[in-house]
Amino acid sequence: MILSDSFHEEEENEAPVKAKRTKPDAGEEEEVVYHPVKLSRNDLYRPPTAEELNQLKEAESLFHCSLLKMQMGELLKEVALSERRKQQIDSFIQTVTKLLQTVPDSPEVEVSDLSWLSGTVKVPFLLLPKITKGKFHMAPPASIDLIGSYPLGTCTKPHVMVDLAVTIPADVLHPKDVVNQRYPRKRALYLAGLAQYLTSSSDIGTMRYSCLHGNRLRPVLLLTPPDKNSSSFTVRVHACPPPGFFKPSRFHPQRNNIRTEWYTGLQTSYSGKIPPTPHYNSSVLGDLLPRTHLQFLSAISSQCSAFADGVALLKVWLRQRELNQGTGCFNGFLASMLMAYLLTTHRISNTMTAYQLLRNSLNFLASTDLTVNGISLARDADSTAPTLAEFHSAFQVVFVDPSGHLNMCADMTACTYMQLQHEASVSMQFWDNPTVDGFHSLLMTPKPMIRTSDHVFQYLVKLQSSCKKLNLLSELMDHSGNYVHTALPFILSLLQRGLDQRIQLLTHSLSPDPEWSVESEAPKYKAQPPLSFGLLFRPELAASVLERGPPADSPKAAEFRQLWGLRSELRRFQDGAITEAVLWDGESMCQKRLVPKQIITHLLQLYHSFNPCFALQVPSTGEEKSLAVVQSYDDLSRKLWRLEGLPLSITAVQGAHPALRYTQVFPPKPLKMDYSFFDKEKTCRSLVPKEGKPCPAYITPITVICHMEGSGKWPHDRLAIRHIRAAFHIQLGELLRKHHKYTCRPCPTHLDVWKDGLAFRIQVAYHREPQVLRESVNPEGLLVVRDNEEAQALEMATIHKPLLTSTLHGLQQQHPCFGAVCRLAKRWLGAQLFTPLLRFNHVGFLRFLHLLSSFDWKNNPLVVNLNNQLTAADYTEIKNGFMASRESLPVMFIATPKDKKLSMWTRRAPNVQMLQRVMMVAAESLKVLEQQLMDGNQIQDVKVVMRPPLEVYDAVIHLNPKQVPLLSQAVDPPSVTFSRGVMTGSAAQSGGSLPVIDYNPVSLYLAELREAFGDLALFFCDPYGGTVIAVLWKPKAFSPVPFKTSQVSARSVKVTGDEANTVPNVEAILEDFQIMGKGLVKSVEARTEKWSF
Repeated sequence: MILSDSFHEEEENEAPVKAKRTKPDAGEEEEVVYHPVKLSRNDLYRPPTAEELNQLKEAESLFHCSLLKMQMGELLKEVALSERRKQQIDSFIQTVTKLLQTVPDSPEVEVSDLSWLSGTVKVPFLLLPKITKGKFHMAPPASIDLIGSYPLGTCTKPHVMVDLAVTIPADVLHPKDVVNQRYPRKRALYLAGLAQYLTSSSDIGTMRYSCLHGNRLRPVLLLTPPDKNSSSFTVRVHACPPPGFFKPSRFHPQRNNIRTEWYTGLQTSYSGKIPPTPHYNSSVLGDLLPRTHLQFLSAISSQCSAFADGVALLKVWLRQRELNQGTGCFNGFLASMLMAYLLTTHRISNTMTAYQLLRNSLNFLASTDLTVNGISLARDADSTAPTLAEFHSAFQVVFVDPSGHLNMCADMTACTYMQLQHEASVSMQFWDNPTVDGFHSLLMTPKPMIRTSDHVFQYLVKLQSSCKKLNLLSELMDHSGNYVHTALPFILSLLQRGLDQRIQLLTHSLSPDPEWSVESEAPKYKAQPPLSFGLLFRPELAASVLERGPPADSPKAAEFRQLWGLRSELRRFQDGAITEAVLWDGESMCQKRLVPKQIITHLLQLYHSFNPCFALQVPSTGEEKSLAVVQSYDDLSRKLWRLEGLPLSITAVQGAHPALRYTQVFPPKPLKMDYSFFDKEKTCRSLVPKEGKPCPAYITPITVICHMEGSGKWPHDRLAIRHIRAAFHIQLGELLRKHHKYTCRPCPTHLDVWKDGLAFRIQVAYHREPQVLRESVNPEGLLVVRDNEEAQALEMATIHKPLLTSTLHGLQQQHPCFGAVCRLAKRWLGAQLFTPLLRFNHVGFLRFLHLLSSFDWKNNPLVVNLNNQLTAADYTEIKNGFMASRESLPVMFIATPKDKKLSMWTRRAPNVQMLQRVMMVAAESLKVLEQQLMDGNQIQDVKVVMRPPLEVYDAVIHLNPKQVPLLSQAVDPPSVTFSRGVMTGSAAQSGGSLPVIDYNPVSLYLAELREAFGDLALFFCDPYGGTVIAVLWKPKAFSPVPFKTSQVSARSVKVTGDEANTVPNVEAILEDFQIMGKGLVKSVEARTEKWSF
């Protein structure tokens, strides 16, 4: 759970009492000071009592570990109200109650006459139509009662809302006020009268209007105290009719209480049944029952000691999923009622703990479909109460209250409940998995729509036209003119039918509760934020371009043609069947992934005449390029296996390049060289760029590790092994040239092969070479085995990288979006100049940013359970080892099944300062990106999070774009392009002259800078087409050091008295930057004067 800054500010006065005494304020008691309890040695080592043993046994049987029990306890303390806060609330409630009891009477007027109100206070109601019958006058409340979660003991932080029910006197209302919005309007007028009276009181802070769960028929008055605690809680004033004033039978879901003649202003003659108004009826009925509901919940709560804590945990779970607020939400009241239902039906026991109550509640939600089989708390309902079948005919989700007359889920859509059910099901899987930290994942991690949906789009147009086109007058009357919630079920049903098996889940945003000043008119429906829809796909079906329908002679064929309109056509298939079908556009994987977008756009244009706004659209995702590289590699691998004539046989051929695991940001593409751009070097048939030409295109060498069998023929000397490997490179090149006509260039360390327009770099490996590198003979003639960087680098290149490649290749086959999302994450790291610091980050982009910015790297290892190879015991071992050796481990510790103790991928970088910087930028990028993607009115420019701030750097080296070979990959590539010796539109072939491979002057220059000035500065550059190198001076390097002739490089001498010290000569260093990069560096810009200190 992410708690806001304001929440922490609220709790400043609620911290544990310090040992230091403070002078008490006048009228207050002196605070109690707590001191540590001193225990004797016998008390410290006393055997555990029976109660303590029972608690330990309970923790072992109910929780995965005792830590989870402690975490639950701390969370409950965090969200519970402190005694100080309760005193503040009680005091303010008494003040408000006294004020409300003195509300003056006013003369009786027509309901439509607002002249009795002052000009400043407005009525919190949309008066459409403007005229309705009835009389109204102000009078003091008949009674004032606390209702809701506060008196029940289930009120939680951070948003503390205290509900106060103000009973409207019976003489203000009329038994027939349920018709034509008379009661809701009188209710709103009564609230306006209360607000007008309270404006003159200095005991009230701010006053605002809102709506209960977004229902415009149920406005409420929000009051805050006037002092510094104004943001710590809010009192929500409800105006309610006297208990039993209206007959519940008047609100049967099949009865009508809104007359069409009144709503439209037209005389209409009905030939059939008057349309029912179930949603309007449930809104009015909801005001009759809050006291009854409180009595019912209080009785249940008194029987179960953990009831309040169980509800609190469930409310936290709902809040993290944004399901607890807005129209049609599953709010805290429903959470309490659900737990009460489970207790009354004996699905849970009164003796269960809060954790058990939460688990059983989630299990019930995951396994029970209230859209099909509704549930009821009514035990002895009267004969006029509707049946569950009647509720199901009027509402999508059914959960009936103890009276038997009210469906508490009347405003909830089936899609919202399905989302709730899906989240509960996923949560149960997390709880049951001992290798997952269920507490942090389920109760501490926010899950907004943008981070839980595969596609997100928004409805940006007015929905009045949709209501008119679909002829939804009856439904519009039932929702009192709220065309958004009128059209929403029909839009959801249409999308569900169109997407069908492609989606696992369809969700939509819940319209937030509007808030406005008491001096402002009620906001119109068009002021609501646009609806957002989220889609969770079934990967195996989502990208299908064919929608195959029923046979042509089937009765369902007409329904299929009606759904799809002109896109539906008869097609004959290879199996001989002739069926209706819809064929969508899509050749590349990127286009196929956007087939759901085509479906949604077509349906909404056909039925609602508008285009949706989709988030995060990209022109290409590069899967085809990666696939071409993998296919060419597979072909080369087979040919290497079949080679004959080698002294030793090949035991393994493994790829070790990111393109072979689908994670290369820009996969290599086959090239055909333009020979007019180059001069041919005859000796080794190589292409050398002509003088004055731009830097040629960068050709990525695709690394392939070729393991040779072990044999006694291998020498035990490191130099001899290298010579043998070089000989293998020569022989492999000759055999490939002889049998397959490939252009090859052997080198001591590798063999470059030009195949299909791609460059493969084959490296022969001997499995014992790392061990040989670790061995040395000391002066005494003894064999010493000592680890060293050379052996670690060789192991990384020949063992760990190939293993990582094969593992992630398999992960890509299992999750098709893995590669694309991983490449996006790596592109962000490169654009923000972090690439030298972090490598191989393979998580979804938005979740990646959230993980990077919020994970507690200092106190926890990040465990990546590849292929589910780690067991619960392994997790314990990793965590224990991490805590025991934290001081010597990398600041960013990532454990995998093959690397439980060292975190080899993050051993060298980042350091503490850089990790903090990365976390800060990731948090800001996540905030900006989520806000942009969820706001359709903003320009959809995802690149905004890819542009790094250069103000924090001390110097910037500007590069000549002409000599940057990857310039086209830049975040903002220039409009001017350079010819780089590559022919476009031609198929690449094997053979021919070998171009320059792995030549990138930017990376070579960067390596020279780090080697020459790495002790003075840090250098950062975007490896994907960056045209600037950012320089950050190291503060410690500028401290004066005593003069030594061996340490005068890039330093100037300063003599002070008898002492001669040296300091870095920054002007000379900047000049050296220019000289070292002659031809590549355009200019060097000094941005700060940090060296002056």
